[in-house]
Amino acid sequence: MTNPFENPDGQYYALINDEGQYSLWPSFVQIPEGWSVAQGPASREACLEFIGEVWTDLRPTSLVRAMAG
Repeated sequence: MTNPFENPDGQYYALINDEGQYSLWPSFVQIPEGWSVAQGPASREACLEFIGEVWTDLRPTSLVRAMAG
């Protein structure tokens, strides 16, 4: 059995949670509670590229707010 997160031929979602964190997710697996689709379904490469472009600040949203005062 291969890792479904590493299948170069698979279809994926780029997910986002309430904290502004992203995750790569195989399209055939149920989306976990607290996450929503930000991109996809698309290729693994396309989803990773999307995540790399939009997730430029890795801090959780709650931390960004707390630091802003």
